[in-house]
Amino acid sequence: MINCCLEHVELALDIAVDEHEIAPKLEELSKEKQLSTTCEYCGNNAIYVVAN
Repeated sequence: MINCCLEHVELALDIAVDEHEIAPKLEELSKEKQLSTTCEYCGNNAIYVVAN
């Protein structure tokens, strides 16, 4: 599971595919979780979660 901002969503998708070799799910975080969750690549507020 990778939390990411809009800027890093493509990177997160690429990494998930490389690691698991299947298409990942891309889901938008709820508004409450967006405020408390940070992007794993830059520290900005996360908007999406990429998971398998």
